[in-house]
Amino acid sequence: MLDLALLKNFVVVARTGSISLASNQVGRTQSALSMQMQRLEAEVGQPLLQRTGAGMRLTAAGERLLAHAEQLIARHDEILADMGGLALKGAVSLGCPEDYSIAFLPELLKRFCAANPQVELRLVCAPTIGLRPLIQRRQIDMALVSLPDADDAAVIRQERFVWVADRPDTQLLSNEILPLALSAPTTLDYRAACDAMEAVNRRYRVAFASDSLAGLIAITRAGHAVSVLTKTAVPPDLHIIEHGLPRLPTIGIALEFSESRPSSAAAMLGEHIRRHLPSLRDPAAAVRGL
Repeated sequence: MLDLALLKNFVVVARTGSISLASNQVGRTQSALSMQMQRLEAEVGQPLLQRTGAGMRLTAAGERLLAHAEQLIARHDEILADMGGLALKGAVSLGCPEDYSIAFLPELLKRFCAANPQVELRLVCAPTIGLRPLIQRRQIDMALVSLPDADDAAVIRQERFVWVADRPDTQLLSNEILPLALSAPTTLDYRAACDAMEAVNRRYRVAFASDSLAGLIAITRAGHAVSVLTKTAVPPDLHIIEHGLPRLPTIGIALEFSESRPSSAAAMLGEHIRRHLPSLRDPAAAVRGL
């Protein structure tokens, strides 16, 4: 019989694509987790994971097992909740930067709400610097936040900043002073853009600064400036500029709680996010064929 604990850890490895990141999430050493994956491969009689320069990649058999494992784990949790009368109830307030809310939350919340219809969700959109005080004052239960260190042990998913323009051959790149549309000066993307430009002595000016993602996208669509967004937040009608500008850093996404012992509903939502966020593919990338 398949070991459910092994399957759960296999799902985490598959979603993170890394034994190192997965070991932090499941609370085991890398060597212990590697041995578990070897045991699981022995149980199914097929190789499930391939080590690459970028981490771990699923084999064809691994892809098939992942689909089965996710269904089995979800069904297992449903059975426990039903038999124990443990249907979640209550309200959970979740904070999230605007770009993450567009790229990730529709799919994440759709799955969670379907499984927990009696939980009331409240969403607050703000930059990380605005979410942290809300967490500290316990005005929200939890928040997805951005971390400058993509390799931090708390990171659930990594995201890369990219330069974005209305056209792939935008004439703005030929300007002596490049106009930029950035978030507020206290945000990670603002500092990343300025630091990258200054590192290569490229002249620029901040032509538009706002915490509104819609505002940044609008000014970029109009062709007035080049903006910096997380790759998942780039709409399909805008273009990522890969050449002619310095490479931008990768950041991490983490989950923070206002309480050391969150409510059952908040804890369950947090576990749901940790389980599914690493493997979500952003809709815009699918449209662009990436």
